[in-house]
Amino acid sequence: MTFRQFAFNNVMRNKRLYIAYFLSSMFTVMVFFTFAIFAFHPAFSEGSVNNNALFGMGVAGGIIYVFSFFFILYSMSSFLQSRKKEFGLLMMLGASNKQIRLMVFLENILIGFLATVGGILSGLVFAKAILLIAENVLIVNESLDFYFPTLAIVVTFVSFVILFFCISVFVSFVLRTKKLIDLIKGDKQSKGEPKASIILSMLAALLLIAGYGTALYVKGIQVVFALVPVVVVVILGTYLLFTQLSVYFIRMLKKRRSFFWRKTNMLLFSDLSFRMKDNARTFFMVSIISTVAFSAIGTLYGFQSYLTKGVKEVNPYTVTYSPNKDDSKEAIENDIQKINSILEEEKIAARMESQELNYFTTPLSSNGVLIAKASDYNRFAALIGEKELHPEENEAIVVEQSNAMIFEGQKASKGLMESNIQLNTGEELVPSRVVETEVIGELTGYYVVNDNVFEKLGSPLRTTLTVAWEASEADMEQLVKVGEKLEEQLEYKAFSVDYAIYQINKAFGPILFIGLFIGIVFFVSAGSFLYFRLFTDLEEEKRKFSSIAKIGLTQSELNKVVSRQVALLFFSPIVVALIHGAVALTALSRMFDYNLIVESTIVLASFAFIQMVYFMIVRYVYVRQVKRMIV
Repeated sequence: MTFRQFAFNNVMRNKRLYIAYFLSSMFTVMVFFTFAIFAFHPAFSEGSVNNNALFGMGVAGGIIYVFSFFFILYSMSSFLQSRKKEFGLLMMLGASNKQIRLMVFLENILIGFLATVGGILSGLVFAKAILLIAENVLIVNESLDFYFPTLAIVVTFVSFVILFFCISVFVSFVLRTKKLIDLIKGDKQSKGEPKASIILSMLAALLLIAGYGTALYVKGIQVVFALVPVVVVVILGTYLLFTQLSVYFIRMLKKRRSFFWRKTNMLLFSDLSFRMKDNARTFFMVSIISTVAFSAIGTLYGFQSYLTKGVKEVNPYTVTYSPNKDDSKEAIENDIQKINSILEEEKIAARMESQELNYFTTPLSSNGVLIAKASDYNRFAALIGEKELHPEENEAIVVEQSNAMIFEGQKASKGLMESNIQLNTGEELVPSRVVETEVIGELTGYYVVNDNVFEKLGSPLRTTLTVAWEASEADMEQLVKVGEKLEEQLEYKAFSVDYAIYQINKAFGPILFIGLFIGIVFFVSAGSFLYFRLFTDLEEEKRKFSSIAKIGLTQSELNKVVSRQVALLFFSPIVVALIHGAVALTALSRMFDYNLIVESTIVLASFAFIQMVYFMIVRYVYVRQVKRMIV
C-alpha cells in the first residue's frame, strides 16, 4: 500500500471522524455556488439589475470567498486539534513529521475536492429555490428562470480547488507535532484551575456598561461619531467577558455550597470554568461575527422599512398632482384629465379631491406657514380614512407628520406650538394641541383652523394647488403601470406612492439580498465554530460520564446535565450577540428617530429560532454519542 493509498483509506474508513469537517466545507462551497448561480444569471447580463448592484454582488462574492478561506482554515485547525492522539500513534509506529504533514496535505486535498463537488451538486438542488427567493426580493422585470450554470460551476470549482490547495499547503507547513508524550497524553494532562482577575472582570462589566450606555444615550448625528469608540469598547469588553468575567462568575457560583451541591449542579459546573476558558476565543469570535450578521441584516431591513414607510407618510395618497408655478389654468386642467385617463385605462376607480394650499407669514417663518381650513383638511382626511378635525373659533390645531427625519433637530410641532397666529382683526390664535397625521403632506407641519377664522387671516403670502386621488381597489401591478405612465407623461408633476415604493424596493432589493446572503454565511459559520469546539472535547466527555455512570448516574440525569452543558456553551456567545445586536439596532433607530422595534424583533427572533433548531440537532447528536460510551 502506497502512502497516497494510506491517506485515502484513512479518510474513507474514518468517515465519522471527518464528517463534521467535510460537511462544514461542503456547506461553504454550496453557499458560494448558490450565490454564483444568482450573480451569473443571464437576466442580469441583459440589464435587469443596474451596474452598482452588479458591482455589489461582485464585492459580496469576494467577501464570502475570503471569509470561506478563514472559516475552512479554522475548521481544519479545530479538526487537527482533535487528532493529537492519532498523530502520536503514527509517530510511535515510525511516521516522521514530514510524513504526517504529507498525510494531512493529501487528506485535506481529498476532502476539499469531495466537498467542492458535493457543494456544487447540493447547490444545484437548491438553485431553483434561491432564484425564486431572489426574484421576489429583487423585483426584476424578467423572471429568474432556472438555467444550467456552467460559468458558476467553473468559477466555484476553480476557486475552491485553489482555496483548498492553499490551505493544505499552509496547514502542512505550519503543523507542529510536539513531543510524543504530549500527543499521547495531551487530553489527560491537568490544566490547572483556571484563574480570573477580579480587576479584569470588573473592567469587562464596566466596558460593556459604558459601551451600551453610550450607544443608547446618543441620538441623531451623534450616533455616527460615537460608532467607532463604542465598537472598540464593546469588542474589548466582550473579550474580557469570556476570558475573565465568565470564569470568575462560575467560580463564585461554585463557592456557594447550597447551589453547587444541589442535585446535578456539581457535574454541570465542575469543569464548566475550564471549558469557558478553553473556548473563550471561539466564543468571542462567534459573538462578534453573529453581532455583525444581526446588525447588518437588521440595518438593511430597517432602512428599507424606513424608506418605504417614510414615502407613505409623506404622501399617503395613490396619486398626487402639484403643477408648476407658471402653469396656466388650461395646462393644469389638461394634466388632471391625463391622470384621470391613465386611471381609467388601468381600470382603477379613484376618488379625487383638490385644494389650494395657502401659506401665511408668521413670526416663525418668513417663507410662510401653511394654514388650512378645517373643511379642506376633512375632505383630504376622508380620502384615506383619517379622523376629521373640528377646531373651535378661538383655537388652532398643529398638524405634524409622524415620519422620521434623518437630521437632528426639534420637531416641527415645537416651533408651531410656540408661535401664535395673527388675525387681521388684531386678535391672536393660540395653538391648543398637536395631531400626528399624514393628511396633506407637509414636512414642516401646519395649522388647521376653523373656516370662519380662516377668512380673517388676510391675503396669503403664496398659494399652491394640490390634487389627490385615492384608489378604492387596485392591485400592485396596476398601480405600478399607472406610476410608469405618469412618469412618462407628467414627469415630476404627478407622484404615485405605490410606484415610488416599487422603485425603492427594486433599487434596494439587491443590497438586501446580498446582505442576507453574507449575514447567513456569517451566522451559520459561527454555529459551525461552536459545533467544532463541542465535538473537540467529545472523547474527554465520554470518559468523564462513563466514570460517573458507574457510581449511579441515571439516563435522565445524564440527559439533563449534558443538555444544560451544551446549551450553556452553545448559547452563551449567541445571547451576547443578540444583546449586542439589540443595542446596535436601538442606536440605529435613535439616529433616524424611527422606531425599529418590529424590524429588530423579526430579525433577532428569526436568528434565535434558527439557532434553537441548530442547537436541537447538535444536542441530539452529542447526547447520543455520549450515551454510546455509557451503555
